[in-house]
Amino acid sequence: MHPALFLGAWVLLGAMFALQEWMSMRLWSYRVNVTLLLEAWCVQYFIWGVLCWLLWVLLGPRIEQARVRCIFTRVLPLSILTSILEEMVWVLCFPSLPLNRPHMDYWKRLEFHLNAEFVDNLVIFWCGFALFRGIGYYRQVREKDAAAAELKTQLAHAQVRALRMQLNPHFLFNTMNSISSLIQTDPVAADVMLEQLSSLLRITLKRGEVQLIPLSDEMQFIEMYLAMQEVRFTGRTRQEIHVEPELHDALVPAMLLQPLIENAYAHGLSHIRKDGLLVVAARRQNSALTLRVSNSGVGLPPSDIRRKGVGLANVQDRLRLHYGDHQTCTIEELEDGMVQVTITLPLEFSERQIGTLTGYGV
Repeated sequence: MHPALFLGAWVLLGAMFALQEWMSMRLWSYRVNVTLLLEAWCVQYFIWGVLCWLLWVLLGPRIEQARVRCIFTRVLPLSILTSILEEMVWVLCFPSLPLNRPHMDYWKRLEFHLNAEFVDNLVIFWCGFALFRGIGYYRQVREKDAAAAELKTQLAHAQVRALRMQLNPHFLFNTMNSISSLIQTDPVAADVMLEQLSSLLRITLKRGEVQLIPLSDEMQFIEMYLAMQEVRFTGRTRQEIHVEPELHDALVPAMLLQPLIENAYAHGLSHIRKDGLLVVAARRQNSALTLRVSNSGVGLPPSDIRRKGVGLANVQDRLRLHYGDHQTCTIEELEDGMVQVTITLPLEFSERQIGTLTGYGV
């Protein structure tokens, strides 16, 4: 509805009608000045464009919301007045028309052209009215769709926040239980774990409600969490982290890997006395990011135990809310009791440059 485009479209429509009339006259062997014909039609539709634009600017909302009674009592008289006004302006612009007629004053010419074109003018007016109504309905539909999409987005964000709120207390309670179990047997280790937990909580509070963070930030959190587990399971587990250097600023959901690593210890590594292995890896596969958490142990826990856990189901729900169908999260048992969780998600990068890197992936 930009004025230039709107008026240009009306003038183009007038030119098309002028061309049609010129071709018809040529077929009937009538000679007519094509320039005058183009001027007459283009000026007529330019006037209509101006009038319709003014109606849209001044009465657009009323036209969109007009009911049947209003259409008959107000819009119909307006269409008659507008049709007469357009003809008055057009006749004033072309005193030489109609051609091949005795000289007539302005009012005679106006009467002549109204008799010939009044019905056509009414048709043009009501076509413009229908156009404005259609634009109004289209805009209302778009606004409803936009509102529904915004509501859906807000709901998804609320669900993600709820899942994050579910994870944080779960992580805190489990860690506090681990510290509590060490207080009697190894107070020094308990003190170290308490300091590490304090650092992790500061990181969590600093993030606030940010949902997507660079992989470097997530791995910094994971390194600190693994350091806590190393204190608890000293000498029983070997930890390995493999991250391709180009993925340091890849975006991932916050606190994505910690529940998986917690499950690896709870259901696998805690059941073996030595030579445990935990591997965290991040690889690029074309336009996708693949994250894997593998651990040795006793194989997959029963499905009913997995369903009761917070971690894996929470991760799957968050991935679905963030990426829809453009993600996968699978768990499988490999040879020798190894269990592997594989996450695939779209590869996106943070706009900020990563400064200081942690020790992984070097």
